[in-house]
Amino acid sequence: MDFSNRLSERVKEVPPSGIRRFFDIAATMKDVITLGIGEPDFVSPEPVLDAAGESMLRGLTGYTSNAGILELRDAVSEELSSRYGVTYDPGTEILTTVGVSEAVQLAMLALLNPGDEILIPEPCFVAYGPTAIFAGARVVYVPTSVENDFQVTAADIEARITPRTKMLFLAYPSNPTGAVLRREFLEEIAEVVERHDLIVLSDEIYDRLVYGEAYERGHTCLPSIGALRERTVLLGGFSKAYAMTGWRVGYVCAPGAVYDAMYKLHQYIIMSAPTASQWGALAALKHCQPDVERMRQEYDRRRRFIVDGFRAAGLPTFEPEGAFYCFPDIRSTGLDSETFAQQLLEEEKVAVVPGDAFGPSGAGYVRCSYANSMGNIQEAVRRISAFANRRQESAGGDGDA
Repeated sequence: MDFSNRLSERVKEVPPSGIRRFFDIAATMKDVITLGIGEPDFVSPEPVLDAAGESMLRGLTGYTSNAGILELRDAVSEELSSRYGVTYDPGTEILTTVGVSEAVQLAMLALLNPGDEILIPEPCFVAYGPTAIFAGARVVYVPTSVENDFQVTAADIEARITPRTKMLFLAYPSNPTGAVLRREFLEEIAEVVERHDLIVLSDEIYDRLVYGEAYERGHTCLPSIGALRERTVLLGGFSKAYAMTGWRVGYVCAPGAVYDAMYKLHQYIIMSAPTASQWGALAALKHCQPDVERMRQEYDRRRRFIVDGFRAAGLPTFEPEGAFYCFPDIRSTGLDSETFAQQLLEEEKVAVVPGDAFGPSGAGYVRCSYANSMGNIQEAVRRISAFANRRQESAGGDGDA
């Protein structure tokens, strides 16, 4: 049977992930250095491993409550309260999910109807738009630029609001740019959100990974601003700061009615997050704050090296203040993002992601993850510099002719 004409229109509308394609190719090659996948190169901290193993030895191998183990939800509530002054009821407002990926989809399905519009600043993580499309919504992207430090403004957002606009999606620190949205911008955005009666979905998975002045300022948790707590669905998790990508544990915090809707979806789609992973996540919150800081400092060291290296190679690079990505401008090579990434992989065996995989504003850039060893980063920068210099010389020659 030919199923090509029987597939869901929503699925057909969404292209394959722009991140994975290059790494499927890289997987068939030898000696490739990958600066693409946003995955820490650290092993999960020892207390996480011990707690998960102990839970299995104790026979805790069945389902948990649909919402997740209460001890973990209590710990999430305490963490958010102590760190950001934001309070959620563990029993009625915090849901444990299979990573933030599930949390995003649950929020979209719970809140968006077919035809509703959602505003998403871009460049942005490749999954945000498709999850909204799967919910039947129309995605309206809000462009940002390096000239404005990839900060989305209240004016940018308000200019794109229509009678059908229902939700604003914010994700800072940003994947792919590493931008951190400053509090003054958030406060102005909050006024627009209230004036137009919008819901905000805030993905703060990288909240602990901030550097430089952003570290000194501290992360701003969106629900802590004004009256946004009652308008915001807050997403967080353990994959990035705790080096727990494979454990697949995240959480969502939301006002009661939204929580109830997401809980219902979660019951039918997932049942519960992995049990051993939840016990590991609890140990992460209780015992692994020194590990988070150790890894953050190492990411910072790598961040400064890779940014300096790209700039020295003639690739202007925005200085990321959060997450573990940098976003060099590769237009001096005369290549577009796709061609740059393709030829770099073929000639120098370094895998990066074309910037326009993250939206039109990413054209002329590539995303490079520094969640890799310093040795690999140093070698990757050397190879990328050599490749860029060859292309820059060629581009200059063409221009002189």
